[in-house]
Amino acid sequence: MSEINLSHTKWMKRALFLASLGNNTTSPNPRVGSVILDKNGNLISEGFHYKAGMPHAEAMAFSNLKKDAKGGSMYVNLEPCCHQGKTPPCVDKVISSGIRKVYISIQDPDKRVSGKSIKLLKEAGIQVHLGLCEKESLELNKAFIHRNITQKSFGVLKWAMSIDGRIGLKNGKSKWITNEESRSLVHSFRAEFDAIIIGGNTLRKDNPLLTTRGLKYPEPLRVVFTKSLDLPLKSNLWDCSKAKTIVIYDSSTANESYLTRIPKCVEVEKVSSDNPELISKILAKRGCNKVLWECGPRLATAAMQSNCVQEIITFIAPKILGGETSMNPFGDFEFAEMNEIIKLSDLRVSLIGNDICIKSSFEN
Repeated sequence: MSEINLSHTKWMKRALFLASLGNNTTSPNPRVGSVILDKNGNLISEGFHYKAGMPHAEAMAFSNLKKDAKGGSMYVNLEPCCHQGKTPPCVDKVISSGIRKVYISIQDPDKRVSGKSIKLLKEAGIQVHLGLCEKESLELNKAFIHRNITQKSFGVLKWAMSIDGRIGLKNGKSKWITNEESRSLVHSFRAEFDAIIIGGNTLRKDNPLLTTRGLKYPEPLRVVFTKSLDLPLKSNLWDCSKAKTIVIYDSSTANESYLTRIPKCVEVEKVSSDNPELISKILAKRGCNKVLWECGPRLATAAMQSNCVQEIITFIAPKILGGETSMNPFGDFEFAEMNEIIKLSDLRVSLIGNDICIKSSFEN
């Protein structure tokens, strides 16, 4: 690689680092960083997008300028916006600044922008270079990209189990399979998500809190999906002072007289079937880029079958529970041949005390 290409890569990686400073806070927007150099290649400003409604990365970089950007270059990991939202379109500012070269890592998947800003920049006589650090940029904004392309939230399924593959005893008790360190790590993992999803059975059995324990504000939206609406009168999730809660129910099977059990502070929405895809689409419309499924076997199986899960986090404790074979993370996928099974790839394994944490995605 030539010296000049190494220099371009260096500045785009700087933009990616800046973008990462907005981790866990930008939804429904993407993570974006921007670097501006003067005409001599010297750094004169940089910025990143921190939160929806606040200045975009390019706007922050322009507001931080130390000298005139005319004749200079900009590096940004995502195509600048060209539509009026909560903030003005960034592409107009780029064009009016006199910048002559713009290095963009990837095109914006948002149909309001996709390719349009690049076209406007080129029409203004600005040199546009697309594709620098593409792989890293796709990884950084994979959840945002997934939501815009599929109209569903990017889903991660998490469960904890014993070394013999059980998620609980025959009587349903499961506290605690993993160690305290692993459970604390789960709270920090939750900060990466916009919503956390459980089923009605998990609510009834475990009465979870589903928060980051103060590691993120606002806390992720807590989502309960129920086929029956037979939910407890008292629940940690009914305390909306800690985090917002929404109950989504299947109107084809639920007893709607149970709606009176749900406090007024809890949102309620009905769907026409028990397909988890409907939940994912609802959350995507609400701007949830990334959601965590912390549900039981039946809902986990259905979420997998409806392509609502893109990654998996598994905690394995060095314990043997034995008992019923039904107490495992999934129901029956009804596979008949080994070529039908779900294969995982990109395994990242770490030790959490004596527990094992495995993060993985699906083999293409």
